[in-house]
Amino acid sequence: MSVRQNPIKLGLVVCRFNELVTRRLSEGALNLLKRRGIKTEQVVEVEVPGAFEAPLAAQMLIETQKVDGVIVLGAVIRGSTSHYDYVCSTASSGLMNVQLAHSVPVGFGILTCETLEQALDRAGGKTGNKGAETAETVLEMIECKSQLRRVGGHE
Repeated sequence: MSVRQNPIKLGLVVCRFNELVTRRLSEGALNLLKRRGIKTEQVVEVEVPGAFEAPLAAQMLIETQKVDGVIVLGAVIRGSTSHYDYVCSTASSGLMNVQLAHSVPVGFGILTCETLEQALDRAGGKTGNKGAETAETVLEMIECKSQLRRVGGHE
């Protein structure tokens, strides 16, 4: 990643539901950002009840805090009803809509798992930390956007 003239500002949305998992995702994301030289004061962190509320929080961070990108972390674990399907579908399409409407990268770090064990594996367990991966993706997309603007003569 190249060095930008102005430091970036990031939003971090963390869902409270399944907090055992989301806390670990958040720690992974924040550790990755620290390793990439992002200071604590460059990150505006908000907590929301669950994944359904995440798109609005991401949109508000973009509109009110003028962030360069938003990292969204959550965990939806399948239950015995169709609620899981509605929450997953609504959260993913809502976040995509926010990203496209504002041309600001929004990282989809909402785990959609069958079991708590699968979620924990993805939150720093056997399969790495998807919070860190989501943070890395947002940083990469911010850089991609910056490069495209330079090529297009907008910086």
